[in-house]
Amino acid sequence: MNRLFRYIFFLLVFAISNDDVFAQVNNFRRPAPVTRARVIRNPKLQAARDKFIGAQLSLTNEESRKFWPLYRQYQEDLTAIKILKRQNNSSSTANGMDQINKELELDNQMVEIRKHYRDEFLKVLPPEKVSTLYKSEVEFTNELIKTFSERSIRAGN
Repeated sequence: MNRLFRYIFFLLVFAISNDDVFAQVNNFRRPAPVTRARVIRNPKLQAARDKFIGAQLSLTNEESRKFWPLYRQYQEDLTAIKILKRQNNSSSTANGMDQINKELELDNQMVEIRKHYRDEFLKVLPPEKVSTLYKSEVEFTNELIKTFSERSIRAGN
């Protein structure tokens, strides 16, 4: 069962990730394109996520025009940090303290990105819709996990 959740988690990370992601982040406002990594992206999954979030937010045409490019950039920036965290956790360094410090630094960068985009989203959407956005992201992820779990159970795994 634990193996199943690990599989689902990694599948979700790769499926939700954007196509082009920066491999190194120097500034929370915009990652510096030092090295670019290609990440497998599932366009159907991304379209389903966008459709789900769009339905939850009930965006006007003007809001939609401003929101979607901003949201995609937000996803790209978060994905860049998630990739760095995964790389940090997968490497075995001689000094474990360096790895812990790097993890905390990446967590701080993640928080800074979320704060920055919260402010940017508030310029485009009312606070109620920004709150709904964050709730919708969690709901979509939970539904995705539930769907994969049900499929796995039906398949007998």
